[in-house]
Amino acid sequence: MQRRWARSLGSFLLLLLFSNASCMGDETGAVPAVPDWQLTANTIWVLLAAFLVFWMNAGFGCVEAGFCRSKNAVNILGKNFVVFGLSTLIFWAVGFAVMFGDGNGFLGWQGWFATGADNSPAMGDAYSGVYGSLSWAALPLSVKFFFQLAFAATAATIVSGCVAERIHYESFMLFVILLVGISYPITGHWIWGGGWLANSSFYDFAGSTAVHSVGGWAGLIGILFLGPRKGKYQADGSIRPIPGHNMGLAFLGGLILWMGWFGFNPGSFMGADPVGISFVVVTTNMAAAAGLISATALAWIKTGKPDFSMTVNGALAGLVAVTAGCAFVSIPASVFIGAVGGVLAVVAVLFFDRLKIDDPVGALSVHLVNGIWGTIAVGLFADKDLPGGIALNGLFNGGGVELLWAQIKGIVAVGVFTCLVSAVGWSVIKAVFGLRVSDEVERMGLDVTEMGMEAYPENVLR
Repeated sequence: MQRRWARSLGSFLLLLLFSNASCMGDETGAVPAVPDWQLTANTIWVLLAAFLVFWMNAGFGCVEAGFCRSKNAVNILGKNFVVFGLSTLIFWAVGFAVMFGDGNGFLGWQGWFATGADNSPAMGDAYSGVYGSLSWAALPLSVKFFFQLAFAATAATIVSGCVAERIHYESFMLFVILLVGISYPITGHWIWGGGWLANSSFYDFAGSTAVHSVGGWAGLIGILFLGPRKGKYQADGSIRPIPGHNMGLAFLGGLILWMGWFGFNPGSFMGADPVGISFVVVTTNMAAAAGLISATALAWIKTGKPDFSMTVNGALAGLVAVTAGCAFVSIPASVFIGAVGGVLAVVAVLFFDRLKIDDPVGALSVHLVNGIWGTIAVGLFADKDLPGGIALNGLFNGGGVELLWAQIKGIVAVGVFTCLVSAVGWSVIKAVFGLRVSDEVERMGLDVTEMGMEAYPENVLR
């Protein structure tokens, strides 16, 4: 029995070692374009990566709940749990077609309800006429759908942290439907679905802009519509810290997210490419470590204490920053990108507070600011000789400003569009359903008022 298990494990490892995600299919798509064993390895790897990205929902929930007050913990956990269910249904019905369906440079309009194409893992014509932008990956269509679904849900979850502790539960859910069904897929189509940015030398390997900045822009507009939490900013202009209630949850959530990123970034090869996966795992981890250390050090210098919330957010900032270029930049460059990301996270928290933009968990500093920085970093550090296969070198590798300019244009275009759609969405929801809970509900906490239960009922019993 033990020998059989050993042989099975050895066979699986060989599949991963020798598979190559870049093989192309035949003209008809009638037969697999790659050997069966390679299709198996690709499928197993991408599903595993998708499971890790799905598990990031637990990380987001723990970080957000830990950084907020105990009286809102169930509300935050509920949002992070339900958001994946809502995202699943709306992305299946609408979002996947808009993002990856064949259409024009602005949006797709083929493949509603993730149908219309053969589920065969063959490439080439297997998906043409419906999902031509996905024909490069040797995977069953259902695997591609699930992997991209996990990314869509991540963008929606980012918004949850921005609007925590003062938004109606149902109003947030309505916005999730708008974001995952319309806004996120349209800009995603521009970048990954064969849209106009993809044809303009804009590169975002795993989603610094496509996922993280989109969630950050949408969350920023939500914050502006909601206003700050009561008591955060005093009449005399001073800022009153509102500490989180459970650093144990924040610790666990931070590590879950760090682990999930090992699916988020290397999984974006959409196949079991041994060289590419291993390289991206290292650049991802190095950026996280550098961001963690730089954020901790800067917070320590500024406050005299190694602020643990900055430590967690510094690691996440490094991860977000390297996401766009994880397959395009060298390992030393990934360290620099992550270190700058950690510094930016600390500086941005203080900057948003001075503007009285109340971001309870630092989501803007982590996802928006570092999504922008990471996308710009591609234009600075990209190397054509690295596993991502980028077509242009960055500025610091002798490529001039062409790539950098393309990155900046993409950042601006995605930001403007997301802000406009989000402003319309938040406005309509506010006018029809209301956005912010009453002062009394906010004082009592959203758990007992909106959710009908409390995370720590022993407090009430006492």
